[in-house]
Amino acid sequence: MKDYKYHIFAPYRVCPLGAHVDHQHGLVTGFAIDKGVDLWFNVREDSIVKLTSRTFDGDVEFEIDKPSQVREHHWGDYARGAKFALKKRFELRRGIEGVIQGSLPVGGLSSSAAVLIAYVMAFAKANDITLQPFEVVKIASEAEREYIGLNNGLLDQACIALGKKDELLFLDCDSNEYRHIKFGSGNSSSSLTGLGDLFEIGIFFSGLTRNLVNSDYNLRVYECKTAAWNMLAYTDQPLKTFDKTFLRDIPKSTFEKTRIAMPARFARRAEHFYTEYRRVRQGVTAWETGNLKLFGKLSFDSCESSIHNYECGSPELIAIYEIMRQLPGVYGGRFSGAGFKGACIALVDPAYKENIQKVLTEKYLEQFPEYEKTFQVSWVKPDDGARFVEA
Repeated sequence: MKDYKYHIFAPYRVCPLGAHVDHQHGLVTGFAIDKGVDLWFNVREDSIVKLTSRTFDGDVEFEIDKPSQVREHHWGDYARGAKFALKKRFELRRGIEGVIQGSLPVGGLSSSAAVLIAYVMAFAKANDITLQPFEVVKIASEAEREYIGLNNGLLDQACIALGKKDELLFLDCDSNEYRHIKFGSGNSSSSLTGLGDLFEIGIFFSGLTRNLVNSDYNLRVYECKTAAWNMLAYTDQPLKTFDKTFLRDIPKSTFEKTRIAMPARFARRAEHFYTEYRRVRQGVTAWETGNLKLFGKLSFDSCESSIHNYECGSPELIAIYEIMRQLPGVYGGRFSGAGFKGACIALVDPAYKENIQKVLTEKYLEQFPEYEKTFQVSWVKPDDGARFVEA
């Protein structure tokens, strides 16, 4: 491979609790993991950006000092999106030349957010821009919302940029306050040396990929906001514009008073939000007190609500979830990411992982033999967030 001066690793992420609520300013948890996106690059003296991918076909070339053009529905849109969001804040003069590569199948691990963060960090480096980690989070999230067209919150970018190897990230998507929590930190007798001693994370990739912009992801965001509008209208409160309407701003007591009046689909979306808020609170307490069984159970409960209240999950993902929750050694788990196709994740006792992989693979392929060549099981561990890698 050509010699490159710089190397950025942007990890993928998993979210054990806090599903589908970041866009409504809810509470979330997450880990960066030890698989992700690698970007190797050199800084150019002109304004040209030249990129190749080891994952997708075709090359990308554009000028970083020119306005972003319309999306081309190509992997290069993520580089253009990073430029778009950075140019709103900074002058960009120098481009880069590089190659990018992902280390796991695309689906459910926020590979798009990892790619965006890598590009934001690379373009900032090329133009002598110093960014704090949470600035990277906000810029990458803005690129995905305003350029790519996915109405996301901050969960994905926060886990990827802020993750710490042996700690759980807990983020309030309303205040943007966050903290890192060591397992059992509220238990003075805890002697855990690292999360790898406690569990590994199973990634069960269904074999079915998806594009969130073309899934029901944005529709669910609108349904949550419509539920909020219903509650405000039924209680004669002033309505805000849609972009400033969030379920987090409405007390659960208002939901209890109005849920019967609103269409059932909107009530189910709100039900998921309020119960997930409670699960995250309970999960953080379980984590702090060293109760992994309860933490895992809450993750399973989160997936149940995702299926029945948020109404996501393909037949393939639901099958994986139903198989894995019956297996010894699985503490908990749920759909990863938006939950329309993609993957499931599980927190697993390392002593059981070989049997879990064997049984889950057999049972899943009995139901869906057409995915024999694309179904994949991977094992990962929590890791630090996006960073420059020393040569």
